[in-house]
Amino acid sequence: MKEQQFALAAIRGSYRHFSEKEKKIADYVLNDPKNIIHLTINQIADELGLAESTVFRFCQRIGFKGFQAFKISLAAEVVAPLKDIHEKIEEGDSISTVTEKVFRSNIKTLEDTLQIVDAEAMAQATEKLMAARKIDFYGNGGSAMVAMDGYHKFVRLGLQVSMNLDSHMQLMAASQLQSDDVAIVISHSGTTTDVLDVLRVLKEKGVTIISVTNFAKSPLSKGADIALYTVSEETDFRSEALSSRIGQLSLIDALYTNLMIARGNEGKKALQDMREAMSHKRL
Repeated sequence: MKEQQFALAAIRGSYRHFSEKEKKIADYVLNDPKNIIHLTINQIADELGLAESTVFRFCQRIGFKGFQAFKISLAAEVVAPLKDIHEKIEEGDSISTVTEKVFRSNIKTLEDTLQIVDAEAMAQATEKLMAARKIDFYGNGGSAMVAMDGYHKFVRLGLQVSMNLDSHMQLMAASQLQSDDVAIVISHSGTTTDVLDVLRVLKEKGVTIISVTNFAKSPLSKGADIALYTVSEETDFRSEALSSRIGQLSLIDALYTNLMIARGNEGKKALQDMREAMSHKRL
């Protein structure tokens, strides 16, 4: 994955997976990001009672080569900050206020996710999907709905696409794939046992794996050949897994659209054939 360019979004997206020391650094940065750009790594380490190496590794964990690259990114955000439209939902909020905050939370998820989209990874994913003999979608729980949406889109491309909701069927399907196939595995945490079981089988079969997870170093993203990430925040009434759904859907949309363009006339013909077949379903 390329070096990230938005430090605050990277910190927020990975926060729940941080160690206690990493959360200490994250809180320090998020509480006063403007102050950080004027400090040295030694000053931050002394202020927090941590080793310089711990601060340095923290910068690497969120996608930067080192502390200086992290500071440059942070400075750019402080000088031209993005409007923070995420608002915490309170018990006393009216229905209209809750509705507005949910929409604003979704907007922020999309904005933050767009900030960390790796164009190179998207290009590699599109190339692998173009060359695939077969494309399989995998997801469980809420992510299964995103996988189903992906199947619903990709089947319009005229490609061999499949998806199973049952975890046992997923393992069976994965065991039948070949090295020239591609699996798109969707999981917010990237740590659930069902997902990791599928990951193990896919790797044994040599299948190209594209993961869609929250921005964090999860077992799924580490095991994938190409990792795509979402960023979302958790509130008292809405988990980050719910907020990330719209980011996951948008990444799948972007893959589908790029693939449709890459397929050119073949993609257009497949889409037209499907539209004609479905036209009889309309009055």
